[in-house]
Order: sequence, then structure tokens, then C-alpha cells
Amino acid sequence: MSKERSCFMENTKKRSFSAIQPSGTITLGNYLGAIRNWVTLQNEFECIFAIADLHTITVRQDPSVFRKNSIQLLSMLLATGIDPEKSLLFCQSHVHQHAELAWVLNCFTQMGELSRMTQFKDKSAKHANNVNAGLFTYPALMAADILLYKPDVVPVGEDQKQHLELTRDIASRFNNAYSETFVVPEPYIVKAGSKIMSLQNPNAKMSKSDENVNGFIAMTDTEDVIIRKFKKAITDSDSVIEYREGKDGINNLLSIYSVVTGKTIEESVKEFDGKGYGDFKLAVGEAVASHLKPIQQRYEYFIKNKDYVTEIYSKSAEIAGKIAESTLRKVYKKIGFLQK
Repeated sequence: MSKERSCFMENTKKRSFSAIQPSGTITLGNYLGAIRNWVTLQNEFECIFAIADLHTITVRQDPSVFRKNSIQLLSMLLATGIDPEKSLLFCQSHVHQHAELAWVLNCFTQMGELSRMTQFKDKSAKHANNVNAGLFTYPALMAADILLYKPDVVPVGEDQKQHLELTRDIASRFNNAYSETFVVPEPYIVKAGSKIMSLQNPNAKMSKSDENVNGFIAMTDTEDVIIRKFKKAITDSDSVIEYREGKDGINNLLSIYSVVTGKTIEESVKEFDGKGYGDFKLAVGEAVASHLKPIQQRYEYFIKNKDYVTEIYSKSAEIAGKIAESTLRKVYKKIGFLQK
């Protein structure tokens, strides 16, 4: 264990926890809205990153595809800059304490709270033939994921704040019943570029489940594909490149361009003053392709070196398990379970 990774047992810095499901293609929206910010957080926090594979099975998975998606996601996270010498990166299912604490927290979560979860309603509508108990109670598992590691902050998008608020409520409820046990984490919300919209429907978030493949950029898309998709991006009937209400398509493209180039929105608008939408969309596509190229090259390296990736997530799971076990033992003792 490196010196940096050993500090997780000492908790010398503030801690952050994040998780992502291995449910398929990672999009530019996932990267710019979350993963890119996780990389930056490593400089400030002890970061713990989990592949949320237990959550993924609320929807039926093909086992071989599921395994492939998991290793591809691990490789992509490493390629984007998640540093195994600074952070932990592991599969949720490899740390059994997640499932064990989830059961306890199920008993501290109210049915009414779960029924109000927006994602439960959305997923129930999309998967009407498989509205299972796990789909209903997975916010308690999400709470367990977080609370096991006593993080100070949890990076969340606007659409995930509801789940973190429930986690905070559950933690406070347990603490009030049994004395201080869990850290009640704060949300860490990155404003700039935090919500990347579909290229074909700028009123909807960019998603891999978009029926129109031109609506999202996959992190593994080739340069030609990326540029073609941006050329087809929906804008408006105006011809002025500016950031303002009512120009959702242009606003989205400006946000993307600003994030990948490091320029402000104002600088980006000034750069394209007097130019047409065609030139602008081509420039955005080229900037995105250029930004993703080194990530794609590193991704290919990790995909070809699966033994190395396996070593990383296995060692991380070992460290994460020790932290999680410490929290779970404390919870069990406070509840009144007999100690071994």
C-alpha cells in the first residue's frame, strides 16, 4: 500500500465519496458534468470512487455485457485521471459491508420517503414489467454507500440532490436514536458545465439512453463521429452566437466549448462574434475531439492491460473494506447486536 493510499485509514484530509453505475456508454455529459470534477477533487480531498454495480441490477443485465461494461468503466475512469495513488477505485459488490449496512438503513427509512423519489417514478415508468423491491429501496443502499466512509462531501448534480437529502435524513435519524455515529455529508455541487444537454434536444440532459444517437457524444467516439454529431446539433433560427434565455441549443454548445477549452462563456462568445452557426459547431466538435484524444489513448492502454486494472480495484477494495468494516462494527454495536 502506498503512503498516499494508507492515509485513508488515518483520515488526515476531508473525504469525498462518489459512485457511478456501469450501465453502458460513458458520455461527454457524464465526463464534463461529474467525472472531470472528480479528477480535480483529488487535489483537495481523500476521494473514494465506487463502481455501483449493486445498483445496476435493479434492471436486468446480460452477465457478459455487465462484466464488460464494468471493466470499461474502470478503465475510462483511470484514463480520465482518477489516480490510484491518491484515490480508491473499486467495485461496490467487492465490499460486502455496502449490502449489510443497506439492510440496517432500510429499517431507518420510511416507505413514504422512498415513494417520493423521482428516479423511482421515472425508472418504474421505463421498466414497468420489472418494478422490483430493489428499485424501490435502492436509496437506502445509496445511503449505505455514502455513510460507510464518513465523507465530508458528496459531489452531486442537481438531479441527485434528492437522494443525498434522504441520506442526510437517515444519518441524522440514526444519530439521534443512538448518538453520533455517521457524518452527515454536505453536497458538493459544481456549477460550471455541471449539466450538459442533448445535442438533439437541448431541453433534455445528455444521456446514453437517448434513442437518437446524434444526441450524445460517447467518450469513445472517433473524431469524425464527434464532428459529425456536432454539425447536426440543434440550435435555433437565429444567427447570433450569444448566451441568453431562449437559445438553449447555443447555450449548451457554448457551455461545452467553454469547459473543454478552459475559456469563459464571455471569451467564447467574443471569439465567435460575427461567425455563423456552421463554423461555430465545427469548432466545438474539433475542440471536443482534441480534448478527448489523449483520454481515448490512455483508455486503450488500460483496456489492453486488464491485469493492472484488476490489481487497482482489488487493492482499493481491500482498503475500502477496512474502512467500511470499522463503520459497520460501530453501527452493529450501537443497535445492540451481539459482538463476535
